Amino acid sequence: MIISHIPGALWSFFGMELHIPDGFLNLPMSIICWLGAIALIALATQRAQRTLDERQMPLMGIMAAFIFAAQMINFPVAGGTSGHLLGGVLAAVTLGPWAGILVMTAVIAVQALLFQDGGLLVMGANILNMGLITALIGYGLYRSVIHQRPAIRLAVIGVAAWLSVMGAALATSLQLWLSGTVPLEVVIPAMMSVHALIGIGEALITVVAVSFILRTRPERMATDAQRSGADRGWIIGGALAALIVVVLSPLASADPDGLERVAEDMGFIDLGQSAPYEIIPDYTVPFLGETPLSTIVAGIIGALVVTVVVVLIAQAVRSRRAEIRS
Repeated sequence: MIISHIPGALWSFFGMELHIPDGFLNLPMSIICWLGAIALIALATQRAQRTLDERQMPLMGIMAAFIFAAQMINFPVAGGTSGHLLGGVLAAVTLGPWAGILVMTAVIAVQALLFQDGGLLVMGANILNMGLITALIGYGLYRSVIHQRPAIRLAVIGVAAWLSVMGAALATSLQLWLSGTVPLEVVIPAMMSVHALIGIGEALITVVAVSFILRTRPERMATDAQRSGADRGWIIGGALAALIVVVLSPLASADPDGLERVAEDMGFIDLGQSAPYEIIPDYTVPFLGETPLSTIVAGIIGALVVTVVVVLIAQAVRSRRAEIRS
């Protein structure tokens, strides 16, 4: 995320939520987070080789596009702060934990590499916090009620979504403290209090999305076997949902979001470093300027790119499994 040389209102328009910019974490912590993220991604890839069905690949792409689009929309919470969907729980309970981790990794990587949303050096921390921790928390709780009636599953999914935001906020707080950026006794209360409110939005959005899936395609929910495919109607419906969210993205709240608010209040926001390059910075297509159309076009580009990336990853995983079996 580019912090310097841009207006504060523009930066908060698509605020970082838990996208950490370069400069907030020191080099040792960034490396540790990368190692942790790589280890979990490798585990997810290995496990996905055993369970990933070819028919599931389009659904992974559509889910990635929807989560990418949903993360563009900041919703207001109390105190002039905003937040946005993380989506780890949604991905995990619909796709299974391992496919969900691969989807979240692709979304966060595309955000950083294409849109300069989150730093490059700290990308491992962002993937770990926003994608891996949230997916594991979500599926870990969901698995305990996976065979219960829908009302119980939805209640647990809501709790899991809220806890996933709190878990990601706690991990970010510890990383900031261990980097020497801000004292632990200061950052923990600040981060946890604001993200407790943001987590309510995460829970509501996740429950609404999963409730819709349960009513229309209950067989698409993740099971231990995880063999659910995706028919053409489901793919088209998911693509339309992602497109609608992208079209609505210019209506996102301009209030500073969780991490930005804490960084401003705690006085370390100036530590953020600009990205070394720009492609579509801050979800703005350069030749279209800072306009709603620019935001929509950037969102469509991002949704298409992340869909292709996820499908290619899924195909690579499937090919690797075929090689191992042969």
